[in-house]
Amino acid sequence: MPSRKPRAGIVSAVVLTAVAVALGPGSPAGATPPTGHVTGTLPDGAQYVMDVPANWNGTVLLFSHGIVPAGLGLPNPPTNSLGNGDGPVLLAKGYALVGSSYATEGWAVEQAIPDQLDTLALFQEKFGPARHTIAWGASMGGMITTAIAEQHPEVIDGSLAMCGLEMGGVAEWNALLDSSFAFKALLAPQSGVALTHLGDLSAAEASAAAFSKVAATAQTTPAGRARIALAAALYDAPAYNTPGQTVPAPGDWATAEVNQESDLVSQVFTAQFILRAEAEERAGGNMSWNTGVDYGALLARSAYGQEVVALYQKAGLSLSADLATVNRASRINVEPAMAYMERYVSFDGELRKPQLDIHTIGDGLVPVTGESAYRDATIVAGRADLLRQAYVNSPGHCNFTAGEVTAAVDTIDHRVQTGVWGGSASPAALNSLAHRDVPSGTANYVAYQPSPYLRPFNLLP
Repeated sequence: MPSRKPRAGIVSAVVLTAVAVALGPGSPAGATPPTGHVTGTLPDGAQYVMDVPANWNGTVLLFSHGIVPAGLGLPNPPTNSLGNGDGPVLLAKGYALVGSSYATEGWAVEQAIPDQLDTLALFQEKFGPARHTIAWGASMGGMITTAIAEQHPEVIDGSLAMCGLEMGGVAEWNALLDSSFAFKALLAPQSGVALTHLGDLSAAEASAAAFSKVAATAQTTPAGRARIALAAALYDAPAYNTPGQTVPAPGDWATAEVNQESDLVSQVFTAQFILRAEAEERAGGNMSWNTGVDYGALLARSAYGQEVVALYQKAGLSLSADLATVNRASRINVEPAMAYMERYVSFDGELRKPQLDIHTIGDGLVPVTGESAYRDATIVAGRADLLRQAYVNSPGHCNFTAGEVTAAVDTIDHRVQTGVWGGSASPAALNSLAHRDVPSGTANYVAYQPSPYLRPFNLLP
């Protein structure tokens, strides 16, 4: 996969520092390493923040934050931790924390990778070379972390991707398209809502609002609820995805569907329209396709196929007839813009350094099944021994406790320091570390294996 090279001078400095790290410790014998809080601005306008504790243990954590939607006037400050209380704990443990804001908002993967590498180079210039460097990040930042791990392994010793888009950009936009395509074919065929080539932000917001209104009406009938469940299943939207929802009992498909409808309206349609519009502008057009996709086959692979069958039976609808309707709908073809999304970014599993992924099981924005896509990619690449994945039994996107996060950091740091995983990434080991780091907190790592990702990146047209 092609990758954009960051600015040459900065990269050279990072590579030279990586060589220095390989040759010896971060500070000369007897020297006192500098400490402090530093902020500043990169040449392209991205801001950075660096925190180095007095008891710096020699490891620097390079944090990549998630997406900041463009055009909504939201703040975009530089961040160097998830911000759930993990930062102070990590600083107290001796880790240095750095990160940047990225030069632009939205799907800023193209800008984020060089901005993060530049920030790391500046850190090393100001504070000296680290003994170990770990890239870590959350949501889109988890994807950026994995991109750094695959494309620039020479500058890091390990990586931690939290709630990341580990399926990659092409697969994620395709999954959003699949869900919305079925929703439109069955519930809004005459709506005039475009699923690609969305136009400006106001047009995208109008489309999201129109689909949300259709969902509200459909939710009032058994047939509508069955069709909503089908659209949700094609995204593998979890049945318990937001704190405060009723937890569905096994076989409680009615509650599961209510929760999934909320996820479609609050998260999936927002990503499909509002986030997609900005990403299309970057890519120069539509970067998704569904030519030749058999939606019956996708549903058969979904974690929620049984729910869909049950709700269709309850509504007295023919599932096979509805799937035929979806399959007959006019398809969306590959366009050259997909090459941009392939580049920024999709994965081939070619890890060179160890990586730990963590994900909440009830993630309604970035479904946990994306971890299956990356696991499979590393198996094909022969790199699965470098990857470990762990799961938190909680609802919500990136809804980790501080202890769950710091335990993951300690675990990848242990792997970097020792060269072996052992049982360090097991639920019991992670929960033990979490309770040690934050005794008053909670930790809910569990044994879990996500179902297959419905349409991974390597399933190209």
